[in-house]
Amino acid sequence: MTTIDDIAAEIGGQVDGNGSLSVNGVASLDDAGEGDLSFLSGTRYASALKTTRAAAVIISSDWDGDSPCTLVRVPDPDRAFTHAAVCMARPSPVPEPGVHPTAIIGENVHIGADVSIGPYCVIEQGASLGSGAVLLAGCYVGHESTLGESCKLYPRVSIREYVTIGCRVIIHNGSVIGSDGFGYVQCKNDSWEKIPQVGIVVVGDDVEIGANATVDRARFGKTIIEDGVKIDNLVHVAHNVRIGKHTGIAAQVGLAGSVIVGSCVQLGGQVGVGGHLKIGDRSGVVGRGGVTKDVPPGTYVSGYPAKPHREAAREYANVGRLPHLKKKVSSLESRVAELEEAISKINERPG
Repeated sequence: MTTIDDIAAEIGGQVDGNGSLSVNGVASLDDAGEGDLSFLSGTRYASALKTTRAAAVIISSDWDGDSPCTLVRVPDPDRAFTHAAVCMARPSPVPEPGVHPTAIIGENVHIGADVSIGPYCVIEQGASLGSGAVLLAGCYVGHESTLGESCKLYPRVSIREYVTIGCRVIIHNGSVIGSDGFGYVQCKNDSWEKIPQVGIVVVGDDVEIGANATVDRARFGKTIIEDGVKIDNLVHVAHNVRIGKHTGIAAQVGLAGSVIVGSCVQLGGQVGVGGHLKIGDRSGVVGRGGVTKDVPPGTYVSGYPAKPHREAAREYANVGRLPHLKKKVSSLESRVAELEEAISKINERPG
């Protein structure tokens, strides 16, 4: 049994209330029930704290509002709740090492110690799997591709030929690494001739790639994802893209060919980046932003075309005022017309 006091000790929090109550799950303030742990990181959801049924809520050390439940006060509720959720999470199933009878293993395949290869996996000739790698059902590893130690591929992941994957990489269901890039030449008769995509993909250590993401092999050379990059579901990384260390990319982002993304960059959901552009280190693009020119290091941009966020925010605010301005201009135009008519009548008077 895990108590509130146990959680507080783990995350370095101070208990305000009954710390002996047991907790067995995590939930939002609205959804929490008896035995659940929740958190409040700002004032936006403060009203929900008054009615929550959670056993305990992780909250900022300086919070002074009302609550019907025990509080665990910490300097950073977001980080503390993440730590608590990890501590309370049910352990992921760990497959036993070995090769399932339905798996197909090619010639000259290197399989490290304690590797688990699940049902209906296909490992092509010359591939290499580092020790502790886990391939769940239906995964494909192409000709002479390499997976480092302790990688985990969820069902139906496809690693194409000659791809290099680092250590401790996690790739979720349905993602494809090393598919052909979008390379064609339009002929005189309007048909398309395919440009061979002869490059590779190199993925660094400690990378995580979400479900149904695609990383294209280079036209020539390498598509590179450096160490510690985190990629969400449904992201498309085109040929010859380079993504720097510890960059985070949210769902439905599209990076066109030969884009260079720096280190520690944050790209919001549905961001689009045009081909051959550079996004500098420690910069960010707000969700649905469209990048049409280089983004300098340390710059935060939004909108389409993307521009510095404060500038874009002012423009958006002015767009919201357009109905009022239109009404005001119409009123002024009517007034001007009335004045012009009055002046015209005065000018028409004799003498």
